[in-house]
Amino acid sequence: MTDAPTLHTERLTLRAHRLSDLDDSVALWQDPVTVKFITGGQIQDEQAVWFRILRHAGLWSLFGYGSWVVADRKTGAYVGSAGLLESRRGIPELEGCPEIGWAVRSQLAGQGLATEAVAATLAWADVHVDAPATRCIVDPDNRPSIKVAEKCGFRETARVRNGEIPLILFERNRGG
Repeated sequence: MTDAPTLHTERLTLRAHRLSDLDDSVALWQDPVTVKFITGGQIQDEQAVWFRILRHAGLWSLFGYGSWVVADRKTGAYVGSAGLLESRRGIPELEGCPEIGWAVRSQLAGQGLATEAVAATLAWADVHVDAPATRCIVDPDNRPSIKVAEKCGFRETARVRNGEIPLILFERNRGG
C-alpha cells in the first residue's frame, strides 16, 4: 500500500495528509498545550511541520502504513493527527513493532476524539499490518494520553528514556 486509505468513525474521518493541511498542522504543533508532553515542550516551526507531513507521506510509501489527518466527519474541520510510525528514536524497546502516535487540537481535548482515532487506527492495523504488536510512548505526567492508551488496550511494559525525557512504554498485541 502506498497511499493512506480513508477511514470513517462515528465522528471522524481519517484521511491522507494534503498540502492544504500545512497551516492547520503548524497551528497544532505550535500549540504549547499540544506539544507539552509530545516534543518535550518544544513548539515546531513551519519547516519541522512540513518535514513531519512529508514523513507521513513517505511512511505509507515505504512501510504500507503511516499517519492520517483526523478531521471532523460532518464538517471536515481539522482535528489533529493519528497513525503509525517508524520513528527510529534509538529506544530499543520500540524496535520491531510500529509505534502509534496521536495529537488532537487542545481546544477539542476531553471529547474522546483521540480515543476514537486511535481505535480506528488499531482496527485498521490489525487487518493490514503484519506485526505482532503496536507500541506507544507516553510522558508519565500525560494522564489524558495514558487514559487513551489504556482504553485502546495498551498495557505498560517498561519505563524508558528518550534522551533526558522519561517515558512509559505501552504495548498492545495485535487484535488485542
